[in-house]
Amino acid sequence: MNRQTPLNPTATRRVVYTLPGMETVSIRHEQADRHAGAGTLDIDLYYPPTTTAGRQAPAVLFVTGFPDADAQRMFGCRLKDMGAYVSWAQLAAASGWVGITYSNIDPQADARAVLEHVRQHAASLGIDRNRLAVWACSGNVPNALSVLMHNPKGSLRCAVLCYGYLLDLDGSTQVAASARNMGFVNPCAGASIDDVTQDTPLLLVRAGHDQMPWLNDTLDRFFRSALASDLPVTCMNHARAAHGFDLSEDTEASRDTIRNIIEFMRVRLTS
Repeated sequence: MNRQTPLNPTATRRVVYTLPGMETVSIRHEQADRHAGAGTLDIDLYYPPTTTAGRQAPAVLFVTGFPDADAQRMFGCRLKDMGAYVSWAQLAAASGWVGITYSNIDPQADARAVLEHVRQHAASLGIDRNRLAVWACSGNVPNALSVLMHNPKGSLRCAVLCYGYLLDLDGSTQVAASARNMGFVNPCAGASIDDVTQDTPLLLVRAGHDQMPWLNDTLDRFFRSALASDLPVTCMNHARAAHGFDLSEDTEASRDTIRNIIEFMRVRLTS
């Protein structure tokens, strides 16, 4: 944590849904080599509280799309140390999977480096390399889409994309403008719906009253295009919810949406 910047209260928010065992998951700290010999990245792996020796568990990578240097200036800590990512990773572990968070310098390259590290060292990490999923939210979603586009077909079991910016389609430039304004990476600039993998089930989670500029425009356009291309896509709409409802709206509707997100991943990670 950057002690020169006070911790922003937003950084302490945790997911509003809990499962038994979340607070007793074990955490393993790893380091991964960045590409081109550019140093290392810190990885936190959250394991189920009843992990069995020799068992290889499914895993969920929580993809980020903002440089940690910007996060530290804004929130006072790296993204992986925010309550949102800690609690979601704990939730994954309490569901029986390994939750993976990481530091980053270059979001696009570093997300791929972490996934490569997990695959290469899956056996020693207690991870089933054939049962991996990605999760991302908000401005982190374009980087998660890039991860999907640059992985072999069938190598990821599913992707959960929560209230996120997606692709600029049909001549739109809304994602590009939002990336410039907000500071997230947009590695899918110029990509089309045809570049999205045909065999990775996608869950789009929509906040009906999302207040982020253009966000639902880009999400709705992506969903229509995905349906037209017959992609394996599901859209879950949390009616009347605001952006970041999983952290800020402690309601039964929010908890039900989170339960459904977990069930979507459970079905695909354990089949």
